[in-house]
Amino acid sequence: MRPPSIDPEVALLDRNTTPERETETSEAPRSRSVLRRRLRRLLRIVAVQTFSSLTRRIVVLNLAGLVALVVGIFYLNQFREGLIDARVQALLTQGEIMASAVAASATVETGSIHVDPEKLLEQQAAGEEDSDDSTLLDFPINPEKVAPLMRRLISPTKLRARVYDKDGNLVIDSRALFIYSDIVRSDLPQPKEEPNLLQKVWNVVKRVIFRSDAPLYKELGNQNGKGYSEVVAALDGTPSYLVSINEQNESIVSVAVPIQRFKTVLGVLQLSTRPGDIDQIVTAERLAILRVFAVAAVVMVILSILLASTIAGPIRQLARAAERVRYGVKSRQEIPDFTERSDEIGHLSGALRDMTTALFKRIEAIESFAADVAHELKNPLTSLRSAVETLPLARSDTSRDRLLEVIQHDVRRLDRLISDISDASRLDAELLRNSAEPVDIVKVLTALTDVFNSVERDDGVKVRLSIPIGLPATALFVNGHDSQLGQVINNLVDNARSFSPRNGEVRINLRRNKNDIDIAIEDDGPGVPDHALERIFERFYTDRPEEQGFGQNSGLGLSISKQIIEAHGGKLWVENRMDGDKVLGARFTVRLPAAAA
Repeated sequence: MRPPSIDPEVALLDRNTTPERETETSEAPRSRSVLRRRLRRLLRIVAVQTFSSLTRRIVVLNLAGLVALVVGIFYLNQFREGLIDARVQALLTQGEIMASAVAASATVETGSIHVDPEKLLEQQAAGEEDSDDSTLLDFPINPEKVAPLMRRLISPTKLRARVYDKDGNLVIDSRALFIYSDIVRSDLPQPKEEPNLLQKVWNVVKRVIFRSDAPLYKELGNQNGKGYSEVVAALDGTPSYLVSINEQNESIVSVAVPIQRFKTVLGVLQLSTRPGDIDQIVTAERLAILRVFAVAAVVMVILSILLASTIAGPIRQLARAAERVRYGVKSRQEIPDFTERSDEIGHLSGALRDMTTALFKRIEAIESFAADVAHELKNPLTSLRSAVETLPLARSDTSRDRLLEVIQHDVRRLDRLISDISDASRLDAELLRNSAEPVDIVKVLTALTDVFNSVERDDGVKVRLSIPIGLPATALFVNGHDSQLGQVINNLVDNARSFSPRNGEVRINLRRNKNDIDIAIEDDGPGVPDHALERIFERFYTDRPEEQGFGQNSGLGLSISKQIIEAHGGKLWVENRMDGDKVLGARFTVRLPAAAA
């Protein structure tokens, strides 16, 4: 069969349009997925930046305080008690007015006043014919006359009024009054609506949170009114009230006022509020408090987030910078500068910056020290290796002895270098490990001077100590480590003795200078060249006369001494003693802060 013919234009059109349609349909989901990923990333960034751990703590703690305040207001709310007291007073006033009106209209028809003959005979027998005792008169309450009055008095209010006779029987109930004052008596109980599950749960919550000590209200209906305590008290002639709650935890205020005429209690008028009237007012007040709480909570959350941003943000930057310092092995990392802030964040930033600077300085010092040690050890090792390699080739005993002397010299030099390097590397740890204590400089210098002068030396140089007279015993105390300070004085005196002429003298002068103590070590040597006044404290630097021999000193003594003095908060410097243009010798001065008395 021949294949169906295809129009070339149609085929070309299909080829041109189909890929575009496929591209459009495939790009739409891709763009939506990219948008969703970006939105999730943005929300994640906002959540991390805004609601960090510190931010959540600040917000939660502030809201907890506000919630505690509102709960306290609800729990210790005086508004409800004040409202109940006001309602009781109002009901008592209304009850007395209504009771007076009922007493005035509570008469039977003219000529039908009842007189108790027994009481009358009793009073006559007692000789009280002229007594005006009103208890002889009995004015029973006429429901047909009282009902219209009660309807007019109760209709404008939301109260429930019940009238009982003097025996406690229910005469009138405002719930049974029709518009035309007809009276309906019914023994059927009032219909009750069964609360649903949500209402039951809310009633339980109200009983737990807003619990009340009020008794449970009992609906007696057409039963005798003496079941109400306030009615019993009113029958004795005393107005009374009772605050009770129903099963729905709704408050009911009931007031009983005696109906009296000529001081005779004809019955009782009981006024009671509808269940929930007071609770509705209290609920409205609490809702107003909740609205204020909601506004305050929103404001507090916003302010807490702003407060947390001024705390958590800088701390986060400082933490990230600290991580960069930790892993930044290629270049030196900087800590953000917040020192312009006069709070703890500014102090923390400054402390971290100072710590980082000290750390990098320490690293640079270690690197420089390692390089210097390698350089200083390499020279004697190179000389030693050359001598060892040349020793087998020596042809004479003189050459062999000279090579052995070089080897011994280099070995002693290496031993001295290793000892001084060990002391220098151990110095920082000792300064940090030992706690500073008051040190008596006079006692330290006196002991060192005695040791110096007791050891005989070939050069015959003596040490003389000068101590000021008239100062208190505690005026020459410093806070520090006596062993390290003794090491400094020993290094300086040994250095001065090495430059002093034979049978010369090294002088130690001690004096108090305001808040500092100065110790000056002077010699009569050639002094220090101008170019070496600063370099003399560098590690492994030596500048000695040729007659003292090469390699006799490691060049670490003065460097160690300066490091110890600076660790004690003092200064160490050198200067030449001059007499015009003539150099009389060198003077090393140690200045230490005096200890507080």
